[in-house]
Amino acid sequence: MSEDLCLLPATELRARIGRKEISPVEVTAAMLARAERLQPELNCFITLCGEEAIARAKAAERQVMAGEPLGLLHGIPFTVKDIVSTKGVRTTFGAVPYQNNVPDHDAVAVARLRAQGGILLGKTTTPEFGSKCLTDSPLFGRTRNAWSADRSSGGSSGGAAVAVASGIAPLAVATDGGGSTRIPAACNGVVGIKQSNGVIPHSQVQDAFGNQTYVTPTTRTVADTALMMQAMAGEDPSDPWSIGVPVPDYLGLAAPRGDLRGRRVLFCLSPPGRPVTADVAAAFKASLDRLAGLGAELEEFSGDGFDIEPIWRAINHTVWRTRFEKLAADYPDDLSPTFLKQLALAAKVSGVDYQQAMFDRTALFRRVQSLLARGDLLAMPTLTRTALPIDQELFGTIDIDGQSFDSVRPHWFPWTMLFNMTGHPAVSIPAGFGRDGLPIGLHLVGRFRADVELLRVAALFEAASDLLGRWPALAS
Repeated sequence: MSEDLCLLPATELRARIGRKEISPVEVTAAMLARAERLQPELNCFITLCGEEAIARAKAAERQVMAGEPLGLLHGIPFTVKDIVSTKGVRTTFGAVPYQNNVPDHDAVAVARLRAQGGILLGKTTTPEFGSKCLTDSPLFGRTRNAWSADRSSGGSSGGAAVAVASGIAPLAVATDGGGSTRIPAACNGVVGIKQSNGVIPHSQVQDAFGNQTYVTPTTRTVADTALMMQAMAGEDPSDPWSIGVPVPDYLGLAAPRGDLRGRRVLFCLSPPGRPVTADVAAAFKASLDRLAGLGAELEEFSGDGFDIEPIWRAINHTVWRTRFEKLAADYPDDLSPTFLKQLALAAKVSGVDYQQAMFDRTALFRRVQSLLARGDLLAMPTLTRTALPIDQELFGTIDIDGQSFDSVRPHWFPWTMLFNMTGHPAVSIPAGFGRDGLPIGLHLVGRFRADVELLRVAALFEAASDLLGRWPALAS
């Protein structure tokens, strides 16, 4: 019974706890036991909060039995990526210099989940400061893919995606600065959304006005993503982009109701010069057929001019250099060569280069806006191939159907960075499996702040896909 509880979506746990069929203590104990059993194999946690989680679960149980009003997430465990602040719980940023850092406050998104009755199970792995698409660090080693110990979990929210995919917890707080939620979601066969700019406040970001990073949900089902967004969304004084953004009824409006008749989906396999594997191309065609079967009208758009990794890098690496140059000077032996190399690359970006990249970012936003004036949604593969080898290095080569390429970011996830810069909502949802048995993701993009409609389409696609019954072998 306890293992079965781990395989239930949060929406089902919520209903059963509300009906007093199961106890928050049972649920939390089952998930902690599963985390402890799978942690040696997966290495997806930096910290587990066992005693505190059980104490909160007992308090949640008392509230249920007393008939008190229950929050949206009452008694439901969730995890938090170890780059997001948690009051009284170690937050390392995946970096050795911060291994004993304990914040005195929660990030706004975490505080909201707790306020709705959610129970913090633990902190999931991240590369140093979420700085790459692979989840490894000198602090904790490598996080393995939920479906294969020989493959990477993706990153930088690899621990979050693996914890959800393996049934350790139904809900995970992740972050996304260039694809860091959607990449591991695709690698591990779960749902990862990067919501529109401002929908969920980001209270930790230093440049709130130029921000392109997001605190995000990762779940197994679209309904669970809607549940998390219902709890996390809403304006906060710390985030200027959140102010005035209304909170819709995610739970009601994001359900798989209706069809896609009258909706036009613009699609593109990849930008020129960015090949995809035959498996990904086949899964993408099948996904488009599924969307058409739901009533959508399909139209191809050109990927010309969307080679945007240099623009993203000029902005992102400059931010990292500003934040971490002193840290790197003080702790050069504690930080990975990959992280230090990325900081060094930023030294070549001038102030003029940075501002030109910001101009280019605005032009990209307007170009995406023009596409979404023609269509309701955009569709493309999340990744050009399935999960990379477990020992993959960021500055190593990437293999795509036997062809070798010398740059991982633009060749593995050519699409995800774009929507961090433009702010449009983008979600990766499971779309099938490759011949290697590894998951493949479909990337759907909605109109600016039309997150609810994007989730509705994702829910319809999910319902038509029949993939929710498949679990990694370790989760059976």
